Amino acid sequence: MTETERAVDDAGRARAAGGDPGRTAPRRWRPAAWARRARRDELGVLLVLGLLVAAIGIPYPDFLDSGNLLSTAHNSVYISLMACGMVFALAMREVDLSVGGGYAMCLVVGALLVREGTAPWLAVPVMLLTGIVLGVFNALVTTVLALPSFIVTLGTLMLYRGVGLALADGKQITDLPLDDSFFTLAGGDLAGVPFALWVLLAVVVLLAVALARTRFGARVRAIGSNPDAAAFSGIPVVRTRVQALALSGLTTACAAALALAFYGAGDPTLGQGYELQAIAACIIGGTPLAGGRGSVVGAVAGAMILSVVAAGLVFFEVPINWTSFATGGVILAAVAADSVLRRTGRRRR
Repeated sequence: MTETERAVDDAGRARAAGGDPGRTAPRRWRPAAWARRARRDELGVLLVLGLLVAAIGIPYPDFLDSGNLLSTAHNSVYISLMACGMVFALAMREVDLSVGGGYAMCLVVGALLVREGTAPWLAVPVMLLTGIVLGVFNALVTTVLALPSFIVTLGTLMLYRGVGLALADGKQITDLPLDDSFFTLAGGDLAGVPFALWVLLAVVVLLAVALARTRFGARVRAIGSNPDAAAFSGIPVVRTRVQALALSGLTTACAAALALAFYGAGDPTLGQGYELQAIAACIIGGTPLAGGRGSVVGAVAGAMILSVVAAGLVFFEVPINWTSFATGGVILAAVAADSVLRRTGRRRR
């Protein structure tokens, strides 16, 4: 029995016993099962990431310079944060295509607040709340209109980006107090490592635990595994959808706050195509579009693979026009490998 099937089974037993199915206690941790699941979902993509770094670093040793590796990792932070939230949506058979537009809108909101005199650190909670509201709006429209989240978030992608462009009057928002600690600390380094990477590490730890070890994570996986069975067993599908898409909006807003600190300006044109890269990172990292499972660590590794590929093309002096081609090839290879592994696993069983 899979972990998601266990979650549905637990909820069903609680319902039959007259308890609250939304408050079933998580099953006792089994180290061996957890290790097998981690090995399957994450070690493979981490191995690919290591081999890719080695393949570039052997002919070009400068690529392995600590400064370059930290810069490459930092370049993946914004996509990585979006992918962390996207894992929860994909794991329950939802998708959030609005993250690119939400990222730009949150960035503009934060920049406008700072320019109008709000302390930068106080603008951050407003940005995070804005991201949550955008995610909740996606979920409510999806639920009320009974439309696929793919269609709804495709519309809100353009809606949020349009609002950001309108608020910024189509121009970059500058004249911010760059000497403030928000820009010097959050936009700089801490202990020799970009501050954004420390934030990413904290988010990965929190969300990996949330997906694997909390009731919310069990509900997400149960709904993605079998939505009808999850609803029948009493799992609050609508509430979980709202929570998952709100989380996606929150991680997107977190990425926007870090981008504001790093770039020191609010550019409403940023974030174009980020939604597809975030989804690609999740798929590369082992989160299938079919739902039922996901890996936060794998999604971040997938985002870093995309960043390493882009950086590697520069070292190999490949024209920048081939970046999209290489990224598409990596995605196709990852999907094909996942399909082969699934078929092999079914034959062994």
